[in-house]
This record gives sequence, C-alpha cells and structure tokens, in this order.
Amino acid sequence: MAPTRYSAVAIALHWGIAVCILSMIPMGLWMTAAIEQPDSQALAYRVFQIHKSIGFLILALTVVRIVWRLTHRPPALPGGMKRWEGFAANATHGAFYALMLALPLTGWLYVSTGWAVALDRALEVATSWFGLFPIPHLPGVAELSASVRRTLAFQAMGAHAAMAWGAVVLIALHIGAALKHQFLDHDGVLAHMVPFLKLAEGHASATAPKTSPASPWVGRGVGVTLIAVVAMAGAVAARPDPKPSLEMSRTAPPAAAPTPVSAPETAPETAPETAAEPVAEEAPAETAVKAGVWTINRAASSIAFGGTQSGDAFKGRFEQWTGQIRFDPQDLAGSKAVITVQTNSARTGDATQEGSLQGAEWFDPAQYPTARFETTGFRALGGDRYQATGTLRVKTTTLRVVLPFTFSEADGVATVAGRLQLDRMALNMGMESDATGDWVSKMIDVQIKVSARRAG
Repeated sequence: MAPTRYSAVAIALHWGIAVCILSMIPMGLWMTAAIEQPDSQALAYRVFQIHKSIGFLILALTVVRIVWRLTHRPPALPGGMKRWEGFAANATHGAFYALMLALPLTGWLYVSTGWAVALDRALEVATSWFGLFPIPHLPGVAELSASVRRTLAFQAMGAHAAMAWGAVVLIALHIGAALKHQFLDHDGVLAHMVPFLKLAEGHASATAPKTSPASPWVGRGVGVTLIAVVAMAGAVAARPDPKPSLEMSRTAPPAAAPTPVSAPETAPETAPETAAEPVAEEAPAETAVKAGVWTINRAASSIAFGGTQSGDAFKGRFEQWTGQIRFDPQDLAGSKAVITVQTNSARTGDATQEGSLQGAEWFDPAQYPTARFETTGFRALGGDRYQATGTLRVKTTTLRVVLPFTFSEADGVATVAGRLQLDRMALNMGMESDATGDWVSKMIDVQIKVSARRAG
C-alpha cells in the first residue's frame, strides 16, 4: 500500500532544493548583466561565487533525492485523476529531475572552460564551495585550446540559460497545478508535500490513475527528452561568432618586455633607475660575502602583497618562505640576501582567489613551486635607508628589481621594512585572463617586514 504522504526526508529535500532554485534564477539574471559594468563588477564577482556554491549544493541534494526516491515509494496519485493529467505530472517530475542535474552540470562545464561569455574573454576563476573547500574544474577542459574552450563556454552557457528559462516555465506550471489540485479538485495532492495540510476525505492513497503501468516512466522519459531538446537548442543558438574574440586576436605583450617597477615615494630622486628588466637566468657571481649572519624570526616577519580585483582592494601574504641574510651597514659590498618563497602558500582569506593563484596563469606551483629573490648589491641612501638591487625569479621569468628598505638594530635584533611595486604582466601572471588589467590591477604592492637576530 502506498503511503499517504512523502517521507520527512523527501519533503525536506523538495523544499530545500526549491528554495535554492528560486534564489538562483534572479541571481543569475542580475549577475550576467552586472559583470559587464565596472561599478557592479565587484559585487557580481561575489554573487557569482555564491551562485556556483548553491549550484553544487543543488547537484548534491538532487543526487540524494534521486537515490531516496528510488528506494522509497511515493504517494499514489488520486484515483480520479485524468489520464493526461497523470502523464503531465510524470513528465513534469522527469523534467524537474533532469533540470536539477543538467543545470549545475552545464554551469560546472562553463566555469571549467575559463572563459567569460559576458566579456568574451578568457577569465580563469577557481571555484570553492562557500569558501570552505575548493572544487576542481572538470578534468581535461583546461587543456583544450583557447578557441575550443571559447566555443564550449558559449555552448554550455547557452544550454544553461535555455534550461534556466525552462525551469521558470516548469515552476509556474508546477505551482499552478498544485493550486488547482488544492482549491479546485480538493483531492489532497498538495498535502502529500505539505505536512500541515489535511488530506482529502476518502483519499484513495492506494488508487492509481487509470493509466498503463508503464505510463509513469513514459511520462518521465518525455520530460527528460524535452529538457535535452531545450538544452541542445540553447547550445546551438549560443554558438559564438566565428570571428575571433577581442581577447584571442589581441597580441599580448611578451613576458620579457621591459616594464617599470615603481619604488616607494621615500626613495630619493638620485636613486638608480628602478626599472624591472627581464634578465636571463645566470649563476650568481662569486662574491666575497663577509658580513654577519642573521637568523630570521619568522613569527615577527612577513612577506605581504596587495592590489585590487574588480575595484575592490585585496591583501595577501606568503605563509611559507625562507631567507639567508648576511648584512652589515659597514660592509655593504660583503652583504648578501636570498629569499625563497613557496608559491603555493599564497593566502588572501578568499578561497576563490587562493584557488586562482594556484592556476597555470598565475603562480602555477605544480610546475614552479618556488619564487626566488637574490641580491646583487646594496647601496646606502642616508640615515636608516638602504637599497637592495637584485633579481626576482617567478616561474620562467627573471627580473632585475630595486628594493628600498629601512634597517635598524637594537640589542642584536634588526628590524627591516621594505616595499616595492611589481608589474604582474612583466612576470607573465594572468596574461590570458586579464592582459590589460581590467579585472586585477597590473601593479601589485609587495611589503617585506623582517625581524632577525645577529647570529655571527
């Protein structure tokens, strides 16, 4: 005998998924337009991350709901329901299940392409579930060529958008049918899913509508097929213009192009040129390093960075790095410093930003686990101000940089503070997604604070 209501688990899953879907539709409509406007890009970026997280939540809850549905018998439809109504009900349910799987999956495929359809440009953004843990892109998509990823992105988003509008239609039909059964037919169908409603008197819970045994599956198959047709139509309609996009046709500046790196305002006008010039990798010159050794106090030291994303400021830090320092203000020629940074330790407090920094466009720690700064000379600027000239290597690019800093010592403990700005484009970072600095600022501020004790 069939139950008179859905189980508590089925009811919770139904309403939980319903709330998620209802929140997703206006969110998606707003953010696709807002991402194109500079004034609303920052908020659209945050909404987009929430949209993705809710989408994955819908996918997970839908899988649970399908498993629960296959193992728990639902209430029977009223015995007096017409044949076409029973067929329509089964088709609608099948379409809803197909949508609840296909919508998040097409969204997942879209973000995996690393291409922003609204901007028609590459835009690699990592995914994290409500900032709690990262969600990887679909395997193999990132390895495709830019043109293939662009086409795939347009098709995935076209199918996604078409199905979203299909969901709006289905929701309206579903709500309308539920209200009809409750207020016109008075057959208690709505009470199956709303516990506080009373079942209709004489509710024939075990009586099925007069249809063949196969009709529920036929109806559900029709619903699934309908969603597949809508998705394919949306994908075909959203095929990109065969002409290359602006991003694909743009010739990006080579990573080795000289790019200025500005020093802090405290640097005097007589300071040497503070340009960061690409230099070939070469073995450091043999130098008689005689200055005293310093042991870094990591708890009181930091390497921080900052910039803007979508107009909003962000700050980050490297949590893992090491340094070998020999420095003596009286023996600058015999001083030397080497700092090695673990690039996978970059942290901003935003899981999505942190995930993006691990990508191949940015630090790519899987291929290049460390970045290295090595001094080639020091210069006194007067008072407690000094200047270190050296080379900075990030991935395969090496730049000559100038780092102004202050140095003070008391009771054998030195305090060093330095600051410079680096052009991320000169370092070949984010060049596919944002070669013009529209999304992430071109100039990245780097601040170094070191506390060290004289060891010898």
